[in-house]
Amino acid sequence: MTQHFTIATDAEGVATITWDTPGKSMNVMSIEGFHQLDGLIDNALADDAIKGIVITSGKPGSFAGGMDLNVIAKMRDDGGDDPAAGIFEGIMSIHTILRKIERAGMDERNKGGKPIACVLPGTALGIGFEIPLACHRIFAADNPKAKIGLPEIMVGIFPGAGGTTRLSRKLGAMAASPFLLEGKLSDPKKAKAAGLIDEVCDDPLDAAKQWVLAAKDADIVKPWDAKGWKMPGGAPYHPAGFMTFVGASAMVNGKTKGVYPAAKAMLSAVYEGALVPFDTALKIEARWFTNVLLNPSSSAMIRSLFINKEALEKGANRPEAPDQSVKKLGVLGAGMMGAGITFVAAQAGIEVVLLDQSREAAEKGKGYTADYMDKGIARRKATPEKKEAVLSKITATDDYAQLAGCDLIVEAVFEDPKVKAGVTQEVLKHVGPDCIFATNTSTLPISELAKASDTPEQFIGIHFFSPVEKMMLVEIIKGRETGDRAVAKALDFVRQIRKTPIVVNDARFFYANRCIIPYINEGIRMVAEGVSPALIENAAKLVGMPLGPLQLVDETSIDLGVKIARATRAAMGDAYADGAVDEVLFWLADEGRLGRKAGAGFYAYDEKGKRSGLWEGLSATYPLSETQPALTEVQHRLLFAQVLEAVRALEEGVLEDIREGDVGAILGWGFAPWSGGPFSWLDMLGAAYAAERCDALSETYGPRFACPQLLRDMAEDGETFYERFASDKAAA
Repeated sequence: MTQHFTIATDAEGVATITWDTPGKSMNVMSIEGFHQLDGLIDNALADDAIKGIVITSGKPGSFAGGMDLNVIAKMRDDGGDDPAAGIFEGIMSIHTILRKIERAGMDERNKGGKPIACVLPGTALGIGFEIPLACHRIFAADNPKAKIGLPEIMVGIFPGAGGTTRLSRKLGAMAASPFLLEGKLSDPKKAKAAGLIDEVCDDPLDAAKQWVLAAKDADIVKPWDAKGWKMPGGAPYHPAGFMTFVGASAMVNGKTKGVYPAAKAMLSAVYEGALVPFDTALKIEARWFTNVLLNPSSSAMIRSLFINKEALEKGANRPEAPDQSVKKLGVLGAGMMGAGITFVAAQAGIEVVLLDQSREAAEKGKGYTADYMDKGIARRKATPEKKEAVLSKITATDDYAQLAGCDLIVEAVFEDPKVKAGVTQEVLKHVGPDCIFATNTSTLPISELAKASDTPEQFIGIHFFSPVEKMMLVEIIKGRETGDRAVAKALDFVRQIRKTPIVVNDARFFYANRCIIPYINEGIRMVAEGVSPALIENAAKLVGMPLGPLQLVDETSIDLGVKIARATRAAMGDAYADGAVDEVLFWLADEGRLGRKAGAGFYAYDEKGKRSGLWEGLSATYPLSETQPALTEVQHRLLFAQVLEAVRALEEGVLEDIREGDVGAILGWGFAPWSGGPFSWLDMLGAAYAAERCDALSETYGPRFACPQLLRDMAEDGETFYERFASDKAAA
C-alpha cells in the first residue's frame, strides 16, 4: 500500500500527521489518501496519550495542490447506473471525515475534544484548503510565493468538500464572495488579513504545537457549532443578509450571463445552506456539487482548462529533442508586441536583446517593462529590487552585432514580407548557425517568410496575442520545412515564459484568426441584413463570448479589418465570399469610424474614450428589419461560424490535436469557456444535431455553413470528437 500520510507523536503528546504524496512535487488527495487520513485521525482521537494533533505537509513550500480528479471519476463509476448517487455518497463520505476532524471527539455540550491545528508550509489549494478549514486553527509559513484559496470555480466546479459552506459561514457571504465566486488566491499575509487563516509565522509547526498544548475547550468549537451563532453579515431572512443575497444573485447573473452552472449552483448552496443547521448545509452543498459534476459544461471545462491545458504546458506534443531552453533571446521590433515579448521573457529570467531601427525606439520599448513594473510596485505586486533585476536582463540597441550569442530570435516588425525578409537576412549575418529564427506574424504564411533564411528548418512562427503579458495562449506555426528542433525550441521557450502553447501547421490565418474572423464577419453581415446590433452583441454575450463581434472589431480597429479584407480578397480572387462584410467595413472606414482608437466605430464613445452605446447612425444606412431573428438563431450563426472553421482546420491538418483546438479557442479568443471549446461544444450538441443545424443554416444563409465531411461522417457513425480521437495523442 502506498503511504500518503504518516504520524509521529512527540514527548509532550502532540501527534503530527504529515501528508507526503509519493512521486509528486505537491500533495494531491486520492481515495487511498482519504482512507489513511481517516484512520490516523481515528487512532489519534482514541489514544489517551495524545493531547492534540497537527496536520502538515512533507513537501517543501506547499501543503497541497488539490484533488486527484480520479477520485470524482471513481465516485461516478461506483454509482453504476446511478452516477448521481455515487457522487453524492462519495462527497458525503469526505464530509464525514472532515466533520470528524472539526468535531475532534467533542460531545453534545462541545466538551472533551482534542485540538487539531493545520500547518501550511506554502501553497494550499482546493481540498488542500478545505482540510485546513475543518481544523481548529490554521498556521502558515511566511512564504510570499504561497497561494492559498479555492480556485475550483475557474475550471467549472465549486468547492464541494465543505469549502463553500465553511468559508461563507466563517466570513459571511459578502466577504467570502471574492474567494468563492472569483477563485481569488492570496499569499499568507493577505489570507490572514482576510480571515482565511489564523497565524503567519517563521516557525508555524512549533507555533501550532504550542497552541495545541494550550488550547481550551472553547478554543476548538467552531462558531457555527456554538449556541446562538448567527451568520456574519446576516442570513438570507435578515434585512442585511437579504440585500447581500439579492446583490449576489444580480452579480453572478450579470457576470456569467447564466451560462456557467457552477457559479449559480454555489450561490444556491450558500443561500439554502444558510437557512439550516450546519450538517444539513453540508448535504445541500453535496447535492449542488453533484448537480454541477453531472453537467456536461463542468466536465468539458475541467477537461479543457485543467487536464488538457496542463498536458500542453508540460509538452504533450513536443518532438524528441534535447533541452532547448532559451539562454539569450533577440527581439526585433520594439513596438507594442516586441516590448511585451521582451517584458515576459525578462520577467522569466531570460537575457534579452531588444533591437529597433534607432536606439531611442529600442529604449522606449524597454521603458514598457519599467512602466509595467512601476504599476506593479504601486499595487505592491512587485518591488524596486525586482524591477531592477528584470530591467538588467534587457539590452536596448540598434546594433545587430549585439545579437551575437542569441539562441532564439523573435521578429516582431511591420507586417510586410519585404521588411521581414530584410531583417531576417541581416540577423543571420550576426547569429550562430544553431540559432532558431521565429516570426511573430499573425497572418503571413510562414513557409513564404522562411524563404529569406538559408536554414528554413530553423525558421518557425511564434504568434503572441495582444497584450502579450495578459494573454496566456501562444500559437506556434510550423512551416513546410520547419524541423523538430525549432518546434522544441519554441515549446520550451513558451514553457519558460509560463504560457500555454498550441502547435499548428502553416495555412492562411493559422488557427486562431481563421476561427475568429468568421465570428466578426458574421456579426457584421447581420448588421447589413438589418438584424439589430444590440441583438447581435447581447446574443454573443448570452452564449458566453466575452465580447460581441461588433465590439471586438472596434477594439482591434476597423482599418485593420479593412486591411485584412483587402489582402484576403487579393489572395483568394473569385473564391472570396465576404463582399457583404466589406461593404459595411469599408463604409465605416470611409466615414472615419475606425473603432475605439478613433473614438468612433460600431459604438459611440465619450471624450474619455469610454463606450457610450451602439452608434445610432448605423440604422440610417442599415435600417432594422421589421422581423428580427430568434435569439438562438443569432447565437448559432455566431458559434457555428467559428466551430466549423475549427473542424475544417482539423480536417485539413492545420490542427493536429483537438486538445489544442479547444484550449487554444478558450485562451486565444475567449470562445465560450463554459463549453470547453469548439470540439467539446459539438460533442455536447451531438454530431447528428450539429450536422442537421449546418444543413439548415447553409440552406438559409449560404455555403459557409456547409457541414464538413468529418462532422457528417461522425454524425452517421454516432461518434464524438473525443471518442474518435481518443486512441491517439489527442485523447484527454
